[in-house]
Amino acid sequence: MEYENKYRNIRQEEVTLLHHLLKLANLNVADFPHTERVFEYEGGKMGSINFDNDNTENYLGDIMAVEFKDEDDVRVVVTLTIDKNKQLLDMDFWKEDFSALKKYPTPDIVTKAQHIL
Repeated sequence: MEYENKYRNIRQEEVTLLHHLLKLANLNVADFPHTERVFEYEGGKMGSINFDNDNTENYLGDIMAVEFKDEDDVRVVVTLTIDKNKQLLDMDFWKEDFSALKKYPTPDIVTKAQHIL
């Protein structure tokens, strides 16, 4: 099944998770402002978003990676990325079995934080 990418307003649950990831990385949330509009990958199937930043070829690296178990007990990894200008790029979700995300994570369920940059 093909999924369309689309723009939409950022959701509060995404802002909450974003801020949590930045804090886990010991970064100041104010130094990484998010856009109000995001680009949703795969029609939202797994939860990955782009922060309305078309500089994907300027990917610098990952800031933080966390994981959690979705409601179906499948592991999901969430990685926050930035571009070469140190602006937010993506919050990328990867579910091990590539199935749709069942429930969006809250900060209290993410584990194994790995500070990358």
